[in-house]
Amino acid sequence: MLKLQTLLRCFFRSYCIGANFNTKGLQNIGLSFAMDPGLQKIYTNPEELRQARIRYLGLFNCHPYWTPLLVGYFLFLEVKIARKVISEDTFKNVKTTATYTLSAIGDSFFSGSFLVFWSLILILLLKLEMRAWALMWFAVWFCCLQLFKLYIFWQGWTRGLTFFQGLKRMNLINWGQRLKYFNAGLLPAIWLLVFPNLQHPVLVGSACVLTGICVWVLWKRWLSREFLLTGYCIVLYAWFILL
Repeated sequence: MLKLQTLLRCFFRSYCIGANFNTKGLQNIGLSFAMDPGLQKIYTNPEELRQARIRYLGLFNCHPYWTPLLVGYFLFLEVKIARKVISEDTFKNVKTTATYTLSAIGDSFFSGSFLVFWSLILILLLKLEMRAWALMWFAVWFCCLQLFKLYIFWQGWTRGLTFFQGLKRMNLINWGQRLKYFNAGLLPAIWLLVFPNLQHPVLVGSACVLTGICVWVLWKRWLSREFLLTGYCIVLYAWFILL
């Protein structure tokens, strides 16, 4: 059993997983760095420690909000490997499945839904000149994120696969989809504040047509979304500000 000091070292190192991103292994160096304090305590035999370190030098890439959970879960599995409860081949399969599953959930729920929701509310508060509320909104969710990371790290370490089963029942993918509908409702409210002329029917109709054209071009993959977004914002600025 690992001591609390070792676990905390692994947890805080999980914040650095993306620090040495590389084109070959993506986040593998950062993952190895986060796992190393725990591996040194689990394996006293130098050869076993070397083999354990090698397991984390392969390809690894996951959403940063889930990496503490994976670090805790991998420590949980390493203890099982050291006790000969599971094999290295089993670990590789579990590692790959857990990593890509959480990466997909993170991209859909956090990056694609919740972060957009958080940003839209923050923009709305700032535009309404409610700076104290905006600062509070930022601070509360920032603190919640750190507590969330600590919580899932501990759950991964103590519960292992059992926590993943509970996570599946939370159905975050569908919740992310519902949150996207709510975000779509927030966006017109921000537009009304940013563009006072938005109530003009010709301008509104033109904006809707332009949006439809951009979606169609993006669907056809004729232009990159970054280039398309830049052009879209320039045209909107010309219509709603210069006109």
